Amino acid sequence: MQFKNKTIFITGASRGIGKAIALKLAKDGANIVVAAKSTTENPKLGGTIYSAAKEIEDAGGKALAIQCDIRDELQIEAAVQKAVETFGGIDALINNASAISLTPTEHTEPKRFDLMHDINVRGTFFMCKACIPHLKNARNPHIITLSPPLSLDMKWFKDHLAYTLSKFNMSMIALGLAEELKQYNIASNALWPRTTIATAAVQNLLGGEALINMSRTPGIVADAVYSILGKASSTCTGNTFIDEEVLAADGITDLEKYSVVPGAKLFNDLFV
Repeated sequence: MQFKNKTIFITGASRGIGKAIALKLAKDGANIVVAAKSTTENPKLGGTIYSAAKEIEDAGGKALAIQCDIRDELQIEAAVQKAVETFGGIDALINNASAISLTPTEHTEPKRFDLMHDINVRGTFFMCKACIPHLKNARNPHIITLSPPLSLDMKWFKDHLAYTLSKFNMSMIALGLAEELKQYNIASNALWPRTTIATAAVQNLLGGEALINMSRTPGIVADAVYSILGKASSTCTGNTFIDEEVLAADGITDLEKYSVVPGAKLFNDLFV
């Protein structure tokens, strides 16, 4: 129960990976801030901030559901303030919210470009900015950003340049803050899955049921986050982690339980 009464702020926590992280930490009795846009359920996506909050509380945690569009810095500031007023502080920030559009440059509309950069880059940056004053007061403060290792391999740029720019910018934020915040012992790391993860984005945008069946469950990312948050913030910082490598360092190498279809060939995620 190492996270009992710790307050974890998670963006995009109404479904998918964000919710899986929330539920993992809730089992320890953590306070979870569910910051996302969904207040009414979309049948294609599932979940709202309220349904996620109920699951968190059923799992043993405390939940604060806040409707928050991280493209709006005023909503970010209000959400952080409400979290601090409710729980007394913030111990960790998980930058999970993200937008994706895997289009070549010629077919990337300005609104798609702006959406990815407003959420993935701008939103992540100002979410961190708002939380830093409160993380300075925490005993083992962490920021984890769901973004990939940096790579100049052109295969990651040639097919979906706009998306790659946005995700690599998230990783640069994670690494830049690791150095900037080292003096305060605030850890900042990036985390990315080795394989595709069974989420609504994979189902609806990337490969449908066929790709879902070649994916792992969000639980593997949740377990990796749990492991990282348990490490000393003074020393575990400035990394671009891969989920299965985090677990391997903890002695967990049998990952079959995370496969959607046991024994199926797994599909590598982008950027790895």
